[in-house]
Amino acid sequence: MQQLLPLLGSHGLTPIPLYLEQLADHTDSRWAAFHRVPTVFWLDASDGFLQAMAWLGVVLSLPVLLGFGNGALLAALWALYMSFVHVGQVWYAFGWEIQLLETGFLAIFLCPPLDPRPFPRRPPPIAIIWLLRWLAFRIMLGAGLIKLRGDSCWRHLTCLYYHYETQPIPNPLSRSLHFMPHWFNRCGVLFNHLTELVAPWFVFGPRPARLAAGVVMTAFQVFLILSGNLSFLNWLTVVPVLACFDDAFLMRLLPGRLVRASRRAEEVARPSRAQQLVAGGVAALVAILSVAPVSNLLSGHQVMNTSFDPLDLVNTYGAFGSVGRERDEIVLEGTNDAVPDDAADWRPYEFKCKPGDPMRRPCVISPYHYRLDWLMWFAAMSRPEAYPWTLHLVWKLLHGDPGTLSLLANHPFPDAPPRFIRASLYRYRFAPPGNPSGAWWTRERLGSWLPPLSASDRRLASFLESHGWRASED
Repeated sequence: MQQLLPLLGSHGLTPIPLYLEQLADHTDSRWAAFHRVPTVFWLDASDGFLQAMAWLGVVLSLPVLLGFGNGALLAALWALYMSFVHVGQVWYAFGWEIQLLETGFLAIFLCPPLDPRPFPRRPPPIAIIWLLRWLAFRIMLGAGLIKLRGDSCWRHLTCLYYHYETQPIPNPLSRSLHFMPHWFNRCGVLFNHLTELVAPWFVFGPRPARLAAGVVMTAFQVFLILSGNLSFLNWLTVVPVLACFDDAFLMRLLPGRLVRASRRAEEVARPSRAQQLVAGGVAALVAILSVAPVSNLLSGHQVMNTSFDPLDLVNTYGAFGSVGRERDEIVLEGTNDAVPDDAADWRPYEFKCKPGDPMRRPCVISPYHYRLDWLMWFAAMSRPEAYPWTLHLVWKLLHGDPGTLSLLANHPFPDAPPRFIRASLYRYRFAPPGNPSGAWWTRERLGSWLPPLSASDRRLASFLESHGWRASED
């Protein structure tokens, strides 16, 4: 909610109204544009409507959080989130966005159509349970195959020498893991391969094998949650993995009060005829839509985190097909000095979670997601031309835009915006635990990522106008 308008509002870094307008200009009709990008925001993309839909999602989520949900409620939540993902552009281009949509779609049919009680009278259709296992299989196997195909360090068992330091947003435990002995991290890669390449094949097996696979995959996700800030990816992945477990197994783990309440609930031997027919139809649809993802898994040119249908119903997944050996970070700095050279008084803008001040401890934020912080990590691997919104970010900071400043951890120029802003590229390395300075990072400046820019810079103004951003804010 706090990031919505600064990123996607009418005055955001990549405004939704401008995006939809440009999309409509490149399609034959508004209906064709809707078919290409299904979203409720074709009706209204104003800031007020964006906020209303976000709050509606919050309100509808509350009963589900408390255990009261049904198919109708989950369908509304699925449609709402899909609407945001489809207009979210780079900010919603992560694999877990479409994974949430696919998981949410299956959850619609896991619940009773209308009965919202925590313990409904009828059990869920077994076909949906199998589809959730199929989802867990594709998530895990896709991640495992993209690693073997993408980076030799996964085959050489050395990727974890670098991963904890170079992952998007490390947490405090990441540093300790980075400095563990090499044998420990090599074993970690072996555990990764066991989880992603071996365990998925047992989700369809007999009960002992299926339970073992579920335990291994769940333990793996818990370790990933503890070792870094990968947004809600790992929390979400646990959901389809739970389909590996049955009531007898789960009753041993759940609180006794909850187990007794479930046993007191009146039960019917099987789902209703209507539920079974609908579940069969969903299974047939998923089978048809699985052809492209399976072909992708078998391909030597596998891509990850891609959808093959406009509703993101059946997708292909993967993570860390390549692992960086060095961590480069963009540090935005501003100055009020008349001459913006290296001798000027440059003050840094700190982001909420990504590394900046070497003395600042890495944050713990998962399952929340600071989208700007993540995109800055990607941008540091490339040049500004590949991430044009970074120029828009600089322009907004040069004008002291309150929404953009709300995405940052500090405001180094509280009285008036700076005259110049530049972006420097630094190489970061974890400082050894227990070092005398108490620093979490060491860093060295590699050079300029963006030269000093001012609000009156004609090059900056021309660039923004070429993307339609200045016009959208006048």
